[in-house]
Amino acid sequence: MYQFFIESTQISDVNVTITVSDYNHMKNVLRLKPGEKFYVASGEGAPRKYVCTVEQYLDQAADCHIISEETESHELPCFITLYQGLPKADKLEWIIQKTVELGVGRIVPVAMERSVVKLDTKKAEAKLARWQNIAQAAAKQSKRDAIPKVGGVLKFQEALTQAREAQIRLLPYENARGMAATREILQSVKAGESVAVFIGPEGGFSDKEMDMALAAGIRPITLGRRILRTETAAMAVLAMLAYELEV
Repeated sequence: MYQFFIESTQISDVNVTITVSDYNHMKNVLRLKPGEKFYVASGEGAPRKYVCTVEQYLDQAADCHIISEETESHELPCFITLYQGLPKADKLEWIIQKTVELGVGRIVPVAMERSVVKLDTKKAEAKLARWQNIAQAAAKQSKRDAIPKVGGVLKFQEALTQAREAQIRLLPYENARGMAATREILQSVKAGESVAVFIGPEGGFSDKEMDMALAAGIRPITLGRRILRTETAAMAVLAMLAYELEV
């Protein structure tokens, strides 16, 4: 079934009103007919998800009926923040899409020493709107209960400071050794804990950044004996965490 994200103000008793772009997508693109089922998720606060049917199409709005509420969560039991070193070209769009599908809770782009891309304030604002739209589309496709937020671009020190709030802080590093130690760390993550994951850009972390991360208590882990691209590393660690948390 298709899914739409709505605000709590669009829910009234046992009815839901679909408006604006979602209305057009539902009526003119998906061509959902009266009686057809779909999901809606509040995507805010304590997210809730419902199974609904189209009742009728009004002028610029779809009147829909709530059949039931979904009780099974589609979110990971831990909130994971990805601090992603700014990569080249459109790689970040791919990373956002795939990590949202894998269950990431928040994505924060980070300008690092070896990041080739340099964004000024105007470009960053335009990019941020696009990145958030990509996150929303991926959340719809993967039937998430909530839409992960894409934060504004931070400097590396700012990201380390923000990550202090996380209970588990990890940094996949190509020079780290010992898959057994990594497995032990990942298996120790418990439901309800917050996790911060740092991924370097194409050139990896500089020596200075590694020293800063270690001084801040970030734990280096390995993702195996092969060197992964930045976009692959982000997905690999999310998949590993999802496996350990959802088995």
